[in-house]
This record gives sequence, C-alpha cells and structure tokens, in this order.
Amino acid sequence: MIKRGLDIVLSLTGLLVLCPIFLILGLFIRMESKGPIIFKQTRTGREGKLFEVYKLRTMVTDDSRSAIYTTPSDDPRITKVGNFIRRYNLDELPQFVNVLKGDMSIVGPRPEIPQYTALYSDEEKKILSVRPGITDLATLWIRDKGDLVLGSEDPEEIYLKQIRPEKIRLQLQYVEEKSTLLDIKIMFKTFKSHLLDRLVKHTDRIEED
Repeated sequence: MIKRGLDIVLSLTGLLVLCPIFLILGLFIRMESKGPIIFKQTRTGREGKLFEVYKLRTMVTDDSRSAIYTTPSDDPRITKVGNFIRRYNLDELPQFVNVLKGDMSIVGPRPEIPQYTALYSDEEKKILSVRPGITDLATLWIRDKGDLVLGSEDPEEIYLKQIRPEKIRLQLQYVEEKSTLLDIKIMFKTFKSHLLDRLVKHTDRIEED
C-alpha cells in the first residue's frame, strides 16, 4: 500500500510539473516528422498481463522495422529531437501515466516485450511477480542501451547475449531485496545519473568547444 501510494503521488506530481515540457517536446516532435507524439508498444506486466507502455516518439514512423526492439544510438531513424530526448531519457516520462493506471510502478524491473519474457526460466519468472517500473537496478547499470549496441550489425544478438543476462540478474536481485528504502535510493540515483550527470557532461562539452 505504501509503494502504491508513493507511485500515485509521485506520478501525479511528475505529470503536473512536467506538463509544459511535454507540450514543448510534443510540438517539436510533430514539427520535425509526421506521426503520433506518443509511441505505444506492448509489454509484459505483473503476472504476465500485457499492457501498452507509453513513450515520446523519438524515431520517424517506419513500419518496415517496427519489430526491432534494441535500437543503437546511431540508428538513422532517430530524429534530431529524438536524439535530444533519448540523451536525457525524456522519452520514458509518459510512463507516469502507466503508473497512474496501475500497469507500472516508479521503481521496478523494466517491462520487456512478450518475445523476451517468453524466454524466461522458472526462476526468471519471479521478475513478473512485481509491477514493472520506470527505473530499477538494471537501469542504473545500463544507463544507455543504445550506446552499448552502437555500430552493431545485430543489436538484438548483443542484447540477448551480453546485456540481458546481467539485466535479469539485477532484476531478480531487486525482487529479492525490494523495500521502500531501496526504491528511494534507486530514484535518487536515477535522477543523478540519468539527468544531472548528463547535463554536467553536456555543459562541459559546450565549454570545451
């Protein structure tokens, strides 16, 4: 009950505070390329229930490659606005709506597509015993999956063989150790590493130029 209460309060606060940013980003998304502002994709939630996860669209609409899940940072389909949005993980912000709906939590294992959860072993299925989240231990480890598969001819293979095993280990660790204190620590570390640290790094680059 405490976790769900925090989810509702934080997601409502986030949506209210970030509303102007959503409007501005949405405007630039539509100005640069045709298509919806919000991208939807089917993911597996708690107890295997499927739901639609929401993200800000960062790529041109291209149905011919829609089945590709792991996207390198140098994918030519990523728009200029999308590149900025991905740099600071702003594409994940609409998932506050998923949290309000009860499909997700602020902190929890990142939801996978059904094709990947179908590969779960009996042990790995424990990940589905909790609500998936916007951030978790694996998110802090990966930081930017697109950079990890940069330049790869087969990003899916790299994800499945090199990234997924550690990601699952960390997600199982979260399920075993989950607590309100751990959730708070993950939220603060996510804010620091995915926003503050990147802003500082980007500012330093501008000063060097």
